[in-house]
Amino acid sequence: MKALSIRQPWAWLIIRPDIIGDEARALAAQTGLLKGIENRDWRTALRGRIYIHASKGLTRAEYDQAVEYVRTVVHASVEIPPLAELERGGIIGEAEITDCVNDSCSWWFNGEFGFVLANAKPLPFRPCRGMLKFFEVPNVRMSGVIGDKP
Repeated sequence: MKALSIRQPWAWLIIRPDIIGDEARALAAQTGLLKGIENRDWRTALRGRIYIHASKGLTRAEYDQAVEYVRTVVHASVEIPPLAELERGGIIGEAEITDCVNDSCSWWFNGEFGFVLANAKPLPFRPCRGMLKFFEVPNVRMSGVIGDKP
C-alpha cells in the first residue's frame, strides 16, 4: 500500500488517536476537528487508502507554528501532544484520499492543492523510513514492524 510522509503534528491531526469510537470520529470529521485535507504543491490522481507516515524531522519552530495555527485559525480546543511525545519516523495511521482540490472552504486548506482525506484512523506505530511523494510500504503487518515476514 502507498504511504505519504507528513510532518508532525499535522500527521497527528489527521489521525487524532485521542478520539475514540466510530461515532466520535465521524462527528470530529464532520465538524473539522480531524484534519481532512493534506496540503501539497503538487496534484495527485491517486484515490483510495494510504498509510499516514509521520516524518522523522521536526523542529521546535515547526511545532510551535502548527500549534499556533490550530489555536488561531481552527479555533478548536485541540490539545496537541507535546513535541517529545509525538511519534516520528514511522507509520501512525491510515486514511482514504477521496479527491484532490485546488480550492476549499475548509480551514485546513492553505496550499496549492489539497488531498481530501476521509475515514482516517490511527494504527499501532511501525518504524519506517519515509520518502518524498507517495511511496510503497511492503510487508506491513498490523502487529509487526515494517519488513516482518507473514
